[in-house]
Amino acid sequence: MYIPRAYELNEPQAIADLIAANSFGLLVTATGEMPVATHLPFMFDADRGRSGTLVSHMARANPQWQEFASYEDGGLALAIFSGPHAYVSPTWYGDGGPTVPTWNYVSVHAYGRPRIIDDASEVRDLLERLVDANEAGLEPAWRLDSQEDGYLERMMRGIVAFELPIERLEAKAKLSQNRPDEARLGAARVLEGSGSGEARAVGRLMREVESRR
Repeated sequence: MYIPRAYELNEPQAIADLIAANSFGLLVTATGEMPVATHLPFMFDADRGRSGTLVSHMARANPQWQEFASYEDGGLALAIFSGPHAYVSPTWYGDGGPTVPTWNYVSVHAYGRPRIIDDASEVRDLLERLVDANEAGLEPAWRLDSQEDGYLERMMRGIVAFELPIERLEAKAKLSQNRPDEARLGAARVLEGSGSGEARAVGRLMREVESRR
């Protein structure tokens, strides 16, 4: 990912929070004639491995998992997590000199070699964690153990669980850091007043830039 120094995000907790808030990621592999991509829910174990470990699962009928063995001999797969993004008009900066439209966004790219998880207890633990994380705050909350074991076993046979120990982690927060504070905050105020929740989120992130410098 192209990351100018002004937009580099390297705080581990901020990156972990970004992944957690945007955990429905995109797994990209490229071992054949063309890249293959699947949208998947991920969990991020920040304390496991040098840069953390991602865990997820996909349908066994999805042939992408059959590419995982190819990475044992080298190469890296890519998991992409996209955060909020929004168009920024030059008029929102105020009288700050010549400028052009842009698009502000935050994103994380995680590279690693995917490994299949075969142990049934590990697979069930992964699914329980994923369900609990996404059911948090719901009432009533659905739980994996509310289902009969026979049914769960059949469903688990239909998926392939895997982990992606991260070997390279890139994070970018393009939030008008190249603009003077007054201009950046002016644009942030416009976005914060938008009817789009995503635009409002970008505005809040632009306002928080100074505290992360």
